Amino acid sequence: MSEPLWFLYMIQCANGHLYTGVTLNIERRFKEHQSGGPKAAKFLRGKGPLLLVYNEAVGTQSEALKREIAIKRWSRAKKLALIG
Repeated sequence: MSEPLWFLYMIQCANGHLYTGVTLNIERRFKEHQSGGPKAAKFLRGKGPLLLVYNEAVGTQSEALKREIAIKRWSRAKKLALIG
């Protein structure tokens, strides 16, 4: 049995800040963030409207977490270049 496919995503807040995360289901996770409920990232609460600006299929959870850590270390300029 193969592992489920993990995704990395980036959300841009109304103030321009970027948030990077990983999930199995981008649509569900983005809705959780938009709702501002208990499953939403605290960083994103009250910073809407939110815009999903980037996502990529990564592979395993381990690979996704490693990619997330790497991107979080990038400069803002490099992140914006990735978004396009």
